Amino acid sequence: MYLISNLQKVIKNLLLVGAGSFAGGVLRYFVSILMKNQSGFPWSTFIVNISGCLIIGLLWGLTSRLHTLSPAFTLFLMTGFCGGFTTFSTFSKEGLALLQTNNYILFTLYTIGSVVLGIAAVALGYIATK
Repeated sequence: MYLISNLQKVIKNLLLVGAGSFAGGVLRYFVSILMKNQSGFPWSTFIVNISGCLIIGLLWGLTSRLHTLSPAFTLFLMTGFCGGFTTFSTFSKEGLALLQTNNYILFTLYTIGSVVLGIAAVALGYIATK
């Protein structure tokens, strides 16, 4: 009986993460459609990564402060939605593409800006909920 109830919980959690990932991925794609990269700088990925960091910071702060979000909803939002919405793998691929085309200045601005502003956005979101 213990194994069956754990399996049910694991399946429920997988479905929550999957549904959140789907929603985040769809929104991520929508942003990329709205913000076609015309300047050579991957703005859509940059904006998604920074806003995703802010969102996860806000959610992290709210869940640690208020304890009002259920663990299931937190799993759906933080692991699923934010994981599907943010695009670190795309960030890495685009960074490499900038290097491959010898765009060293854009690569440096993109990489440092994404990391520094991403961490700052998580901190801002977290602090804003305190």
